[in-house]
Amino acid sequence: MVLVSTFLISHFELFGLTQGFARLTGRRPPAPSCATPFLCRWLRHPIYAGFILAFWATPRMSFGHLLFAVLTTAYILVGIWLEERDLLVQFGERYRQYRERVGMLIPKLGIGGDRGDVGRGSAEDAGPPV
Repeated sequence: MVLVSTFLISHFELFGLTQGFARLTGRRPPAPSCATPFLCRWLRHPIYAGFILAFWATPRMSFGHLLFAVLTTAYILVGIWLEERDLLVQFGERYRQYRERVGMLIPKLGIGGDRGDVGRGSAEDAGPPV
């Protein structure tokens, strides 16, 4: 799930290489977009969901593995809270609507997934730089 999810978005942008290269060459990085390809139509955070699934899926749970799974899950949940706060500032109402339609880590049942982009960043939607 993690590997598939990373291929759905730009690896270069995910790791900050697009932004760094643009700064090195004196260009502006492309406007941020929040596309919803494949898994993102059902989960807002498929990469995080894949990691959580990997941390908890084990045939035998030792105390050390349990401690690791609990702490990394808590760390991911804090990260999601911070990321969603920034996405609301950046994309505004479009992201709020997407958040209402699509589950965070577990798909919302009975609701058709999102069918397109949440939106491209613009001067009106972007808010203050993050």
